[in-house]
Amino acid sequence: MTGPFRYTSPEPPKSATGVVADVYAQLATDFGIKDATTFVVLSASPPLLTATWALMRESLLAGQASRTGKEVVAAGVSLANRCPFCVHAHTVLLHATGDHRLAETILRGDEPDEPGHRRLLAWGKDMSTAQPFPAREAPEYVGTALAFHFINRVVSSLLSEVMLPGGAEKYRLVRSTAGRSLARTVRRELRPGAGLALLDTAGAPPQWAGDTPVGTAYGALRTAAQLGADLLGDEDAVFVRESVAGWDGVTPLPLAAALPDRAERPGARLALLAARAPYRITDEDVAAWRVPPFTDHCLVHLVAFGAMCAVERVEANLRTAAGERA
Repeated sequence: MTGPFRYTSPEPPKSATGVVADVYAQLATDFGIKDATTFVVLSASPPLLTATWALMRESLLAGQASRTGKEVVAAGVSLANRCPFCVHAHTVLLHATGDHRLAETILRGDEPDEPGHRRLLAWGKDMSTAQPFPAREAPEYVGTALAFHFINRVVSSLLSEVMLPGGAEKYRLVRSTAGRSLARTVRRELRPGAGLALLDTAGAPPQWAGDTPVGTAYGALRTAAQLGADLLGDEDAVFVRESVAGWDGVTPLPLAAALPDRAERPGARLALLAARAPYRITDEDVAAWRVPPFTDHCLVHLVAFGAMCAVERVEANLRTAAGERA
């Protein structure tokens, strides 16, 4: 492997056309990061790319809830999912909000000084607990958390752990400088709903999102990601769904946990790892499944299917927690 892409070879962003080019343009303007590999890796599937971008834009970037608070939640999710790329990314974005001490505190694994930030970080790590934000802000906070449960898994499965060339993100000065370069973009007020015009799929919005752009984007992502189940036989697709449904939505996959045999059921193994432990996917796991006629498009969709199974299991904890409070 050379460069950030572990198993795919996306087309260069400068050669993108159609809706893929439109996503890159909106991403550069609204996110401030041109050609972000987190999204370029999904470009083999425009429906996945557009829905992932729309969900992140409408939950994390737009809306009225605190950007700092949402970044804290996203960092908590990324810590729980063991995604160093994403942890560093949210550290940089917290620097962009001006919360320099908070950014470095979370990166070190320490507890924030401010009680509200502590509660948000803890909830990001375990969404089965009480929601530490007003109900009116739930679509943004929940959408952010679930977006990064999905994105973390895509990143850990398909990208290297290095966020910046040469691993420069390990230096505080680099993190701080990168954050300051994004400060103006982060502080802009974005119009909610602008990401929805790019969507290639549609699906029913979840109850927690109500009638918001976040719900529309989430429904589209769920529809696009579930298409990956068609790459498995019926038995393996059911196995992955049921295996993930039996998880508590929080506990890491034990090292001793039994996995489908790589030679006999490589697709089920890959999808289950994408759901439960994407950082454990190996070259051998991918090579065992990715034989003709499977392509980059197929691999991205299989990973997305596993990732969405995990997202839906985490989402179920929201309903359980809401039922306990009722």
